[in-house]
Amino acid sequence: MPLPDSVLVTGGAGFVGSHAVEYYADRDVDVTAIDNLSRAETLSDADEEQDTALHNWNYITETYPDVDLRELDIRDFDALCDVVAGHDAIVHTAGQVAVTASLEDPRTDFEVNAEGTFNILEAARLADTDPRVVVASTNKVYGDNVNEISVEEHETRYAYDDPEYDRGIPEAFSIDGCEHTPYGTSKLAADLYVQDYAARGVVDAAAFRMSCIYGPRQFGNEDQGWVAHFALSVLRDKPITIFGDGKQVRDLCHVTDLVRAYDAFISDPTADNGVYNIGGGVNNTTSLVEFLELLEEMSGKTANVTYDEWREGDQKVYISDISRAKDALDWEPAIDIETGIERFVEWYESANI
Repeated sequence: MPLPDSVLVTGGAGFVGSHAVEYYADRDVDVTAIDNLSRAETLSDADEEQDTALHNWNYITETYPDVDLRELDIRDFDALCDVVAGHDAIVHTAGQVAVTASLEDPRTDFEVNAEGTFNILEAARLADTDPRVVVASTNKVYGDNVNEISVEEHETRYAYDDPEYDRGIPEAFSIDGCEHTPYGTSKLAADLYVQDYAARGVVDAAAFRMSCIYGPRQFGNEDQGWVAHFALSVLRDKPITIFGDGKQVRDLCHVTDLVRAYDAFISDPTADNGVYNIGGGVNNTTSLVEFLELLEEMSGKTANVTYDEWREGDQKVYISDISRAKDALDWEPAIDIETGIERFVEWYESANI
């Protein structure tokens, strides 16, 4: 499929956004990246020495000098309209990313995630180039309904105890009648706007409901990005707190696989609009304690772990049913967990951070 001529990446200095920038810049697409560089301020446990936005801003500046990198906030609608003009595609990854931060400051969470995404869609609607839009959504849109699925407990993990979910959670799974947390609610509002604009043919758009995304240039912490947080903590001999019993299960998707899925939609004008669950699927799952065992085996280090109470909004098991993405986008993950973590460790050892 033909690549777009020009792509705008919001949150371009973030973890996922920087990889989208890299993907298209490596393929000689004209790329504009915007970011307001707020991550370290909005995550209460962020390490100033591990400022994802600053690190990736410098990385893009040095590695891809032709990328048009601008400091801009998606809440500034007029400025956003100006920058959207002339682009064939938008990869919208900017957002408030943490459940804990949304509980502390739900207004900012709403303004960034819900209103910010609305601004993106409106700017795309008004643009003469009719850009295709990818929006980074989340599995948190399903809220506490996921925990209503019966599970069985094994030695190191929970598992769904219902054959209906043998392939994971499908896009049609209920979003209604449950607790969501402010973060889940703001992302769901954004997700619904994407669906509405797409269904009415106003904007060609898709919301990708992401599971756990990981990879190089990710600086996780207890608020968000647990895979990187665990990996960096083990590599640096720092303590880790597990909230709950550590048997909670997630499917993991390497960030390069995620960006390939984005591009599969953007580069194919016949691809279905709407919603895609995106993650590692049933073949790339791990529990927290299983993941720590893998890290210990790879690094030769012992994790320093303590346990605390379950956190609000956590899910005992979440696995994405990625069947729709496979069928409609001809996409599936190419990088397994072991290979992905090996690449993360290689990046860490070479990055001098």
